[in-house]
Amino acid sequence: MLDFYADWCVFCKEMEAYTFKNAEVQKNLAQSVFLRADVTENNQNDKALLKHFGLIGPPGIIFFAADGQEKTSSRVVGYQDAAQFLQTLQKLH
Repeated sequence: MLDFYADWCVFCKEMEAYTFKNAEVQKNLAQSVFLRADVTENNQNDKALLKHFGLIGPPGIIFFAADGQEKTSSRVVGYQDAAQFLQTLQKLH
């Protein structure tokens, strides 16, 4: 799981505080590798990374299979509360 995050992104902070800290979400992510791309600086490298993945900005979450292929149908763009995010995670299984 690759999470695009920025300190200035209000929705990123809300997902961190409410969605990712939800006990059921944590249980569902227990076997996942959580990577974070911090694009706070919004510099050329950050912009290039966002562009590479076809994102305009954070928050954005991309899931990958064990073979490294993106699970494109489960991409999260924008804020999801814990209930929505759990639905997204269920689609991965």
